Amino acid sequence: MRHVVKTTKSRTNMFKKEIIQYFDSNGFLSWSSKEKKYIIIGTNSPKNGLVPCPECKLGELMVIRSKSTRKRFMGCSNFYGGCKASSPLLQKARMRATKMPCNICKWPMIIFRYSRNQKWTKQCGNFNCDSRKTKSSK
Repeated sequence: MRHVVKTTKSRTNMFKKEIIQYFDSNGFLSWSSKEKKYIIIGTNSPKNGLVPCPECKLGELMVIRSKSTRKRFMGCSNFYGGCKASSPLLQKARMRATKMPCNICKWPMIIFRYSRNQKWTKQCGNFNCDSRKTKSSK
């Protein structure tokens, strides 16, 4: 009976270290009966983030629709934390953002087409990426 407290304390410390690893400053811990485990709620990590932001390394890049203009753009989820990473997206095309990062700038790749007759085209989501620059023909 004497050693029960010792083992419980060591397990609690191990669990505490595990929680602190994933804990955000404005998150809190809650028991999920559906998943049968503790989950952290209220964090800044988005559910629909594509890749980690290459500029701030804290948020994730995701496709956002502007409330005022209704236009799509790719931006960082850490915008209110000070990250200004954003890039405009094609407005008239059918578009899908992938979770595959670009080889050059580490932004997500997007696939798009304007009509059903066209094939899907892949390009980087960053407007200023070197892979999107047109190659000069000589």
